[in-house]
Amino acid sequence: MAVAHRYVRRLGSATERPVTRSSGTKFVPMLRLVVSRLLTVIPSIIGVTFLVFLTLHLIPGNPAEILLYGTTATPQEVARVNRELGLTEPLLIQYFHYLENLVHLNLGYSFVTNTPVASLIGSYITDTLILTAGGMTVALSLGVSVGILAALRPGGLVDRFATLLTVLGASIPYFWLALLLVWELSVRLHFLPALGIGSWRALILPSVSLGFGYAAIITRLLRAKIIEVGSAPYVLVARAKGLSRTAVVVKHILRNSLSAVLAVIALQIASMIASSVTIEVVFGRPGLGSFLVQSITEKDIPAIQGIVLLIALIYIFLNLVVDVLQAALDPRLRGGR
Repeated sequence: MAVAHRYVRRLGSATERPVTRSSGTKFVPMLRLVVSRLLTVIPSIIGVTFLVFLTLHLIPGNPAEILLYGTTATPQEVARVNRELGLTEPLLIQYFHYLENLVHLNLGYSFVTNTPVASLIGSYITDTLILTAGGMTVALSLGVSVGILAALRPGGLVDRFATLLTVLGASIPYFWLALLLVWELSVRLHFLPALGIGSWRALILPSVSLGFGYAAIITRLLRAKIIEVGSAPYVLVARAKGLSRTAVVVKHILRNSLSAVLAVIALQIASMIASSVTIEVVFGRPGLGSFLVQSITEKDIPAIQGIVLLIALIYIFLNLVVDVLQAALDPRLRGGR
């Protein structure tokens, strides 16, 4: 025991020694990390834009014929529209023109309404972001709280509830859960509205339907990470030094556990925006999801390209933000010593 106490005191004294580092020493690794991540993002953006550009040529049918659908278009008129759209130029030249328009935030014009796609997306994205924020609120509040409580008392009542939550979240598709909630809480009990927007009550069922499955993922990941970090050597040293349970959990366990969950949360935000397609259709809500379904039905290729490109860029941007945040929380990821 005496040897163990001397070992703990030695570790404690080593950790308590002040480490003198200038602000520039901390800033340089972070700057190097941000620059390296930006350099890796550029090829991803180029690849995504090229794949989105190819949808104009991969979708069955001639875009000019789709644009002139319902009119008595002659072959001369179809050829004229192809020239106006630039489809007679080589594929690489068309892609360069597409990139040039993207730099100026020009996503083209809708085949149906002949209005800029960027303005159409701007009019729909607010409702989608509101739904995404509601779903993420459900996922974080339920997943983080249940995950922490389950990890602090393994085998307890909350831990059993967490196991049930993860099983249900992984088993029930979110659109099926939406239908069940509408049937029980709207049709039978008349407790919450099933359709429409404009009130916070109309946002509850879509948010729960969208966020429940993601809450199960956060619960499972956070519980496992907290248990893993709780047995780390530095946590054992902190407990041996006499720190309170709250201080150990907050300063040592949660900080290192939440950094690993950040990547999942960021991907969930982008995935929620993509998953809102079904939720908005089920609950009759306007947004990018309903706009995408309408555009696919009407073969509005520029609108489809704009929505898909926006979702892909959100994925890339959130991954970049998560890399920087993880490095800010965990110095080991910044490079250097």
